[in-house]
Amino acid sequence: MSAGTVVLVGTAVFAVGCATGGTGLRDGGPARTETVAKTTPTAASSPGGSPPSAAASGRPLKKVDPVALLKADPKVSAEIKRDLKPCTGKEYPVDVSYGRVTGSSVVDIVVNVLSCADALGRGSYVYRADGAKYENVFSDEQPPVYAEIDRGDLVVTKQVYGKSDALSYPSGEDVITYRWDGEKFTEQDRVHSEYSNVVDGGAQPAPAASQKN
Repeated sequence: MSAGTVVLVGTAVFAVGCATGGTGLRDGGPARTETVAKTTPTAASSPGGSPPSAAASGRPLKKVDPVALLKADPKVSAEIKRDLKPCTGKEYPVDVSYGRVTGSSVVDIVVNVLSCADALGRGSYVYRADGAKYENVFSDEQPPVYAEIDRGDLVVTKQVYGKSDALSYPSGEDVITYRWDGEKFTEQDRVHSEYSNVVDGGAQPAPAASQKN
């Protein structure tokens, strides 16, 4: 993964549901925070300002504009940028997480781009602070994909589909754990689960799962 840097514009991020009701992991992707980005900047931040830092001093975390971040990033595909539009009003299908996943003293940003119709994960990205800018240090644009921070590791969930699988009922799921080695993310663990399709296209994982350490 090559490094690219972009300057951010701050914004508020608030919780709102973009997808219709479904069956959790089996309906459009892994569990998600149901947050959608709104692009109105806050007074607490400005273009070219410093990245958000941890609230060690008790100060609230400064948030970024994930849509501006994605659109300014040369590593984000033209297709993702072209389709990155509000689902309703100014509400974009973008989930944002703030946390430490690269060992930096400043919080990292994990951004997931979803589809409006079914909340399918279309792209996942990790941004690491580099002075007053952010560097894209991880990208996965092979849907369905969803990235999360788990106890300092980056965990990426990818559902697996067979030729005859409906979107709501994948055949299985890969959960991949990545760890920062000081320069890039390296794969540490991969768990593959196969779903049972005996009831309504399959609502439960099959008993057996293979694991790679």
